[in-house]
Amino acid sequence: MFASRLPIAEQYAHILATDGVVKGLIGPREVPRIWDRHIMNSAVVVPRVPHGASVADIGTGAGLPGLVWAIARPDLAVTLVEPLLRRTRFLEEAVSELGLDNVTVLRSRAEDVHETYDVVTARAVAALDKLGRWCLPLVKKGGVLLALKGRTAQDEVTAATATLHRLGATTIVVATYANGEVPTTVVEVSK
Repeated sequence: MFASRLPIAEQYAHILATDGVVKGLIGPREVPRIWDRHIMNSAVVVPRVPHGASVADIGTGAGLPGLVWAIARPDLAVTLVEPLLRRTRFLEEAVSELGLDNVTVLRSRAEDVHETYDVVTARAVAALDKLGRWCLPLVKKGGVLLALKGRTAQDEVTAATATLHRLGATTIVVATYANGEVPTTVVEVSK
């Protein structure tokens, strides 16, 4: 998945396991599961992202999935959108330490972002109806929202379909990406 950039992914995993825990971005019990539950859970979606796409990761927290995508795919221009100062400081330090030149850290709420992107993503941020209201205005026409969700994805789609269509969604698909023991479920909302 990371090819020649695996050492950068390993360095990011180390940052999450150390500074991420100290700064409260990753719980200490998550450290043994950083690779399978966080990094690979994010990385398996990377093939779905078009080559050279502009990407916004809304409510990125510790950089999941956006920072993982930026590591795996240097062709992407990734903006990590996070409203909390302590998290944006962590992200800026991580981006600098990892030497990534395809990442911008933006301290902002989604509602205050005035750009559009080919792909907008979010992982464990909010229910799909609320997430759609925040994210779909940021998706370019012809672009896609890739919302990383859990087991309740289909129920969320059922509850949010009318809202998503009102916001410009053309198709809504629940897809599963293989990730060893834990699959990644993604709600793909095209605009």
